Amino acid sequence: MSQHANLTVNGQALWQDLVTTAAFGGTEKGGVCRLALTDEDRQVRAWFEQTCTALGCTVTYDSMGNQFARRPGTQDGLPPIMMGSHLDTQVTGGRFDGILGVLGGIAVLRALHDAGVTTRHALEVVNWTNEEGARFTPPMLASGVFGGAFTEEFAGSRADGAGITLRQELERGGFVGTEPCGQHPAAAYFELHIEQGPVLEAEDRTIGVVTGVQGMRWYEVVVRGRSAHAGTTPMPMRKDALLAAARMIEQVNAVALAHAPEGLSTIGIITALPASSNVVPREVRFTVDLRNPSESVLQTMEEDFLQRMQACALENDVQVTVTPTWNSPAVHFDPRCIASVKESTEELGYSMRNIVSGAGHDAVYVSRVVPTAMIFVPCLHGISHNEAESATPEDVTAGSNVLLNAVLKADYLF
Repeated sequence: MSQHANLTVNGQALWQDLVTTAAFGGTEKGGVCRLALTDEDRQVRAWFEQTCTALGCTVTYDSMGNQFARRPGTQDGLPPIMMGSHLDTQVTGGRFDGILGVLGGIAVLRALHDAGVTTRHALEVVNWTNEEGARFTPPMLASGVFGGAFTEEFAGSRADGAGITLRQELERGGFVGTEPCGQHPAAAYFELHIEQGPVLEAEDRTIGVVTGVQGMRWYEVVVRGRSAHAGTTPMPMRKDALLAAARMIEQVNAVALAHAPEGLSTIGIITALPASSNVVPREVRFTVDLRNPSESVLQTMEEDFLQRMQACALENDVQVTVTPTWNSPAVHFDPRCIASVKESTEELGYSMRNIVSGAGHDAVYVSRVVPTAMIFVPCLHGISHNEAESATPEDVTAGSNVLLNAVLKADYLF
């Protein structure tokens, strides 16, 4: 047990931070719309810097606009122990996704500041740029550059719907630091997050000890048929791209069912052309999201999916093209960091279970270069990426206390 095991975070101050930051991009339904590098994101970034500076931290940026709030250690030459997540949200996002990891990190800094405790390692709270991918795709862009998954040129060239690039917005906000992204040292990284799923709530567990993140693969499917008049073309003579796509979508669902219970498949976006009520669609585009905790099973799912798409195209006399758009391999977190989280949870007396994350997080890419672990707390009905997203003060405080104690353990472990 840590010599500072009696330290706890100020849950009331943490909850007030959640209330305060929810106003930056707050929606009428109680959610948040704070897309990466918009004015609302700039406002919450300024709040982050002011808050951390008041706790004795220095705040710097790297070349991808990632913010690092640093609290010095007694052996400041050691690489820092990092905590964090992201401040950007979905278009109709909630008040906890991502930002809890940043505010939990601030709660840890506040607890140490108020108690006059200085760790061996410097401690840093990180805000990763554009985790959600709601404005600039793909998601986790800046942590991806940090972890070597993307080049900085690729990330900076990503454009939103208006054609504005991420690099242009970084420059507009003054967020381009001199340190090249990926060269920031770190001894370990811990990320606190709501589960974004229903398991912890259903089992009445307070803490999820995250052992890894399931693999995820995204695709764009383009189905090409032939436009025809809806009133003059007999049914047997049509090459209906939308009808074929509907049958393909059923097969995408079948892929997940064939690899139950851990296989998942989702169709998120569908567009049809020429989008006229009296014209047989000539082209349909839809996205596919496949997930599984096992990389080998996910590969099998991909092969099954591709075969089913071609079979449907042949059966319906259309053409199909499947283009991979994102591949995030399954991740297994660092055993030492996982043990620090588990031991801290046990010592604090919280109920817990091991869990694999179904969603992607910045920790996925950070774990490629830094020993990493995550901590989950329950969210109401497992709802996330939704304005109804909710968690209790007790649970977010518990998660932050586990974060605090895990960091204190890591301070002597690394």
